[in-house]
Amino acid sequence: MATLTAKERTGFTRSSLRDIRTSGHVPGIIYGKDTANKPVSLDSVELIKTLRDEGKNTVITLDVNGEKHAVMVTELQTDPLKNEVTHADFQVVNMSEEIEVEVPIHLTGEAIGVKNGGVLQQPLYALTVKAKPKAIPQSIEADISGLDVNDVLTIEDLPAGGDYSYNHESDEVVASILPPQQQDAAETDAEETADAQPEGENEDQ
Repeated sequence: MATLTAKERTGFTRSSLRDIRTSGHVPGIIYGKDTANKPVSLDSVELIKTLRDEGKNTVITLDVNGEKHAVMVTELQTDPLKNEVTHADFQVVNMSEEIEVEVPIHLTGEAIGVKNGGVLQQPLYALTVKAKPKAIPQSIEADISGLDVNDVLTIEDLPAGGDYSYNHESDEVVASILPPQQQDAAETDAEETADAQPEGENEDQ
């Protein structure tokens, strides 16, 4: 479990928040059941590096003035123009209790149906998973290489995790292979009719 050092912050004006960000830190808030909200700030580079290396759903130990909290990041606010994190929300977690989080789905392999001209459809890009914090997977890998045209991959086809469960109906579709797109018959008929139409008679007599 990664450990990051944070400082409790007392300034909440725009200028104080701007100063925090200018110094290379990101303001945040620690909250949770039986936990009083605690405004903090921490090194933004270290936070981003930890999430990149460990995954978005990793459990982080935040050391705030010697007091340690096991937390997970629930929200990151960003400035798209500056490409930087502007605020972070940290939820305190109980390592012995299950929680629900969203986990991304990664499709692997190339479907047989796509090779045969079919079209891959993916209605779900993330799943809600229920597990204890340490058992939460960073992603769900789904192999679609065996899918042919008109085949579907559902929740019950995904790899089962003994330490986590999916909060979805078993028949919910994750991915499917649609038949090759056919040219519109009416459009084809219209084109053929236009091509077959004889030229008008010469009106000059």
